[in-house]
Amino acid sequence: MSNGGDIDPKLLEILVCPLTKGPLDYDRTAHELISRKAGLAYPVRDGIPIMLPDEARRLEE
Repeated sequence: MSNGGDIDPKLLEILVCPLTKGPLDYDRTAHELISRKAGLAYPVRDGIPIMLPDEARRLEE
């Protein structure tokens, strides 16, 4: 985790959306984990994914 927003690739392999249990895509530029199925973007702060639906941003349709 070299820079503030990077996330461990091994962690990315096991993380799923807490609502849908579906896969997540990592947006390195925005430092977010994207759940397309739920329409949410979970923030990554200091390399730590914040997997709380209340903290997630709604994706624009």
